[in-house]
Amino acid sequence: MAEQRGGSGTYLSIGEVLALLHDEFPDVTISKIRFLESQGLIDPERTPSGYRKFYDGDVERLRFILHEQKEHFLPLKVIKDRLDSGEPGVDDNGNEGATYELAEAEPDGETAPPPAPAANSISAAADRPDTTEERVPIWMVRTPAAAAPSPTPGGTTYSFEEVAASAGITVEELKEVERFGLVIGHPVGGATFYDEHAVVAARTAVEFLRYGVEPRHLRLYRNAADREAGLIEQVIMPWVKQRNPQSRAQARTTLEALARLGGELREAVLRQSLRPYGDG
Repeated sequence: MAEQRGGSGTYLSIGEVLALLHDEFPDVTISKIRFLESQGLIDPERTPSGYRKFYDGDVERLRFILHEQKEHFLPLKVIKDRLDSGEPGVDDNGNEGATYELAEAEPDGETAPPPAPAANSISAAADRPDTTEERVPIWMVRTPAAAAPSPTPGGTTYSFEEVAASAGITVEELKEVERFGLVIGHPVGGATFYDEHAVVAARTAVEFLRYGVEPRHLRLYRNAADREAGLIEQVIMPWVKQRNPQSRAQARTTLEALARLGGELREAVLRQSLRPYGDG
């Protein structure tokens, strides 16, 4: 950890922040932290050479943002409005928590050297001055050939038009995909927002079109997913009903494990059914 802020404070590099938050938010990445900065939700100081300096207030603000996304599925605009207005957050039991504000900036002391890459694999990607390419996640390149985003909980939220653009499809195509339940939005404050899974589903549905499979034919995947979700819900519901952090964590861990097992079993069964055609 580097020390330097008026000669008394301490700050973290972006890699050290990532390592600090990784246990609580295993899906957070350096790219996501940079994206949150580009959207104005965090504003870390910089050294003259362009390296970020995260102080305690910056880390707590970032932790609050990630928590609100992960636990309450709030879009970034709503989270930013709450932070800017000083509105208190809500904990997992529905109680209001502490307010989060940006820490007061103090004058810089002498310039600290850029942080060296950490040995820990989580923070090995040390901070560096941004270029345009580094600041924009690959999945935000709005072309059909863009790489699909990794579907992670508590990720970025999208409007309907942003889903279409990120998936590389037209709004009309997305309306058709949504009509058959393949893309699902989450209403928040009179608006509807979508997550990374919606982008993946939209892009995948359009890939089916290339083989002559229309969205109406893909309804069977929606029906199968609903039945599978019902099974997983029965398993995790005892933990969900307890509504304490430990039980919620156990429910989430079990959900992820069962979803992974379901995907593996589904693919294995499907490939067994199609094996005669593959062998032929």
